[in-house]
Amino acid sequence: MLLPEMVEVWQQTLKWQPDEKQQQIFQRLYEEILLGNRQLNLTRITQPEEFWEKHLWDSLRGIVPLLQSMNSNQTIIDIGTGAGFPGLPVAIALPQSSVTLLDSTRKKINFLEQLITQLELKNVKTLIGRAEVIGKQFQHRKTYDIALIRAVGSASVCAEYALPLLKTGGLAILYRGHWTDEDTQVLKPVIEQLGAVIESIEQFTTPLSSSVRHCLYLRRLRSPTSDRIPHYLRSQLLSF
Repeated sequence: MLLPEMVEVWQQTLKWQPDEKQQQIFQRLYEEILLGNRQLNLTRITQPEEFWEKHLWDSLRGIVPLLQSMNSNQTIIDIGTGAGFPGLPVAIALPQSSVTLLDSTRKKINFLEQLITQLELKNVKTLIGRAEVIGKQFQHRKTYDIALIRAVGSASVCAEYALPLLKTGGLAILYRGHWTDEDTQVLKPVIEQLGAVIESIEQFTTPLSSSVRHCLYLRRLRSPTSDRIPHYLRSQLLSF
């Protein structure tokens, strides 16, 4: 099955579109995910247009400012990457950036390592482990420019996972579905303790299914008030 090219939609919605080589890699990515699905439960999204919208377009919608920058040379980590989203589309779209795919499931990491080789992606590497543990390791703590996190847990838990991995000035991008002002008020004290602020919250509609989604942009300004996990997050972290 062939992915739709959606040249006009890419351009109208993101002011960007894949070149011919990137389009070919997206197609190979789609084919390999379909093959991998036979052995692993990678995704329920398998139809071409749905895959394009929910895995490719949605992944790149969160990094629009980087897509429009001519010199995007960032160190990026995708936390809880699963089948490689949003990290793999981001790596394909930003070949000058370095992308690390983090997941705690060995089978998925093994699949991703094979996939990276098959797609000849030189700017991608994998990392196995739990985010709350990796974030305490010297070689990863305060290391990345950007942390991407999608569908891993509550926004507070996602912030707790992502922010310790960022350099001062780094940006955590949380991919969310439904979001309210009440959600924002719950999140604010959590990220303040983690040394960050909510820089912006963007609401958008997906181009094919007209689903409402949000991206939260959290900027790390300083080290957290404590290296300890906030007390009100411990039980949530242990449940994931």
